[in-house]
Amino acid sequence: MNNKATNTSPPRITSQVILDRRRTARMIMAVVYLVLLALVVWSVQVTVIEDTDWNRLGGFGKVWEAANRFIGLDMALFPNLIEPAIETLMIACLGTLLGVFLCIPAAWFGALNITPFKPVTYPLARMMMTLSRSIHEIVWALFFVSAVGLGALAGIFAIAVRSVGFIAKMSAEAIEDIDPGPVEAIRAVGGNDFQVVIYAILPQVLPQVLGVIIFEWEINIRRSAILGLVGAGGLGLVFFRQMNTFNFHGVMSVIVAILGLILIGEALSHWVRRALI
Repeated sequence: MNNKATNTSPPRITSQVILDRRRTARMIMAVVYLVLLALVVWSVQVTVIEDTDWNRLGGFGKVWEAANRFIGLDMALFPNLIEPAIETLMIACLGTLLGVFLCIPAAWFGALNITPFKPVTYPLARMMMTLSRSIHEIVWALFFVSAVGLGALAGIFAIAVRSVGFIAKMSAEAIEDIDPGPVEAIRAVGGNDFQVVIYAILPQVLPQVLGVIIFEWEINIRRSAILGLVGAGGLGLVFFRQMNTFNFHGVMSVIVAILGLILIGEALSHWVRRALI
């Protein structure tokens, strides 16, 4: 009986076996690092060294001469930047607001614990979120410019659709991480689905969702500032016109206006976050 127990006991792992395993793991990691280093070197060679027109780039003096053209401001242009700056801010605000409304069904369908019909609504909502995040806002703006024409409306639609991917995804994941206790309590006393959402789910996720919306609004200010490059209005359109007319000081003036607008957005978002969250 003792012999049988001895034969079935697990083999002892000696110190030599542990050392051999560690040595093997180190060798594997070294090979992985070498492969990654080779890929980085190959990427630099293909995308930077071979793909750059070094003859056109010239030396440091030529680069400094080209950059020196942008040093300076066109002070006469600043009064004409007030209206485009306000338009840029409104594109970000209205686009974010429209995106929030679009995120309501997307977050509802995309949260696994409350989605109405898992085989259909859950993958549909997740596909919408992925599609929104995968396509750049400039591409969305080009699409809406071709659909509704030039102007701020195309920019608003582009910002709204682009916002769905981030806001809906973060909101859906926040809903999936809620404490199920309040949900079960409301259902136990006869509460319907709407009451469950309002009194059990929303109070738990509201601070996080508001933080996500404010953060997305900050990003949308930056996005709306460049959407004018494709005809969606705002400061980006002025930037495009200054570049086309080779008014490099005007280009720098628009960049300063965009920087000021972003700083205003940062200050507003900080105040709103402290007031609401």
